[in-house]
Amino acid sequence: MSCVIAGGGPAGAMLGLLLARSGVKVTLLEKHADFLRDFRGDTIHPSTMQVLDEVGLIDDFLALPHRKTRRLILMTDDGMRELTRLSGLRSRYDYIAMVPQWDFLDLVTGAAKRHPGFEMIMNAEAYDLIREDGAVRGLRYRDPTGEHEIRAALTVAADGRNSTLREVAGLPVRNLGAPIDVLWFRLPRAAADTEETFLRVAAGYFVVAINRETYWQMACVIPKGGLADLRARGIDAFREPLRRLLPFLDDRLAAIEGYDQLSMLTVKVDHLERWHLPGFLCIGDAAHAMSPVFGVGINLAVQDAVATANLLAGSLRSGAPIPESTLHLLQKRRMFPTKATQAAQRFVQERLLRPTLGLDGGKPPRVPTGITRIPVLSGALRRFVGFGIRPEHVTTRASS
Repeated sequence: MSCVIAGGGPAGAMLGLLLARSGVKVTLLEKHADFLRDFRGDTIHPSTMQVLDEVGLIDDFLALPHRKTRRLILMTDDGMRELTRLSGLRSRYDYIAMVPQWDFLDLVTGAAKRHPGFEMIMNAEAYDLIREDGAVRGLRYRDPTGEHEIRAALTVAADGRNSTLREVAGLPVRNLGAPIDVLWFRLPRAAADTEETFLRVAAGYFVVAINRETYWQMACVIPKGGLADLRARGIDAFREPLRRLLPFLDDRLAAIEGYDQLSMLTVKVDHLERWHLPGFLCIGDAAHAMSPVFGVGINLAVQDAVATANLLAGSLRSGAPIPESTLHLLQKRRMFPTKATQAAQRFVQERLLRPTLGLDGGKPPRVPTGITRIPVLSGALRRFVGFGIRPEHVTTRASS
């Protein structure tokens, strides 16, 4: 039996590696020609590093250029304070690794290619499902040479939050809503800048600044649909508030000459009510679009992939049929961490981001100075950010 996976992001790449490593024949389709795109989600959390350790890739991963972030700082008009510190985790990996996502994907797919049953097809966009006798039997895709079919015992949609295959499958989506969008941009770093990754919060503004060594990767949270209003007011409507909030960046903000230099993430928070059909399964963002709050999207997708491989690799390798009830077990296992994480993200969106942006006419909430020094609270937040809820461990064995 075999598996075809649409989407070469973290979920699809990791699932492809784990199945191929277990002796399953796998075809992975990626609609782009390479992974060299401007991803925003480049945070690899301890849960994912633990998975890389379990498959023997951690040393190769840590050899990639990366920055270790062990704490997160909140910067307000009253000064700076520590929000959370990962260095207290009981783990070898007590930090978040900032690694370009293309390097991470090249590493994982490169390892998968070392297994004889793995094939990756680039420039291949899945657009339809093959259905026979009430079940999905594969997919159809386009590449520069034309249209093609791949038949497989299991078809997996890992093609992102705007998944074509989940739409074709007609699976019901529950939209949980999001009051925000995010504008991403880069600014050069100077030697005198702070080393810390931080959140800058003030009335009407919420800015994330991630230290990427030679530049700042920055995110400005705006009200949902607010980009049109900003554009109408001109680029100074975006730059001038940043000058007031982050004066140390004043000499670099002139580099932002227009809105075309910004990249907008339309924030979605949703999940499928049903992740599967006979012979078909959605995982990662195709099953649940996550808010950027906590930056855990990559890591939740990887956990989905691990759970899927743990449950299905044996049947796929042996040729045993996979009943839909087994696919439902996978959904049941991963739905709880999905819903719990989304509930935490929505809490932050509604209780912190919405009032900070003044969407309800309220004032930014005050974070009590000593709250992060309460051991139970600080430990719970550290564990949640580092490992999430119900972290998965690799139980599949490498085939000889």
